[in-house]
Amino acid sequence: MRRTVAIPNNWQKSSFSGSGDGNNCIELATTPTAFHLRESDAPTTHLTTTPTALAALLHGIRSETLTAGRVDRHG
Repeated sequence: MRRTVAIPNNWQKSSFSGSGDGNNCIELATTPTAFHLRESDAPTTHLTTTPTALAALLHGIRSETLTAGRVDRHG
């Protein structure tokens, strides 16, 4: 069974992207229970995740403990 997720309309462009519509970047929007990510040049495709999962991903990237398929939570 496929779940329907409400897609927000409050997308924010990364401050690293510069200005203008032609820049490729990641855009972020939030709802009370999820983060929504999309690529600016493909706005109809969304990735939806929880704050906990996104925090674990970012921690793994920053601490260089990210490995294929998992984040080392003991770092």
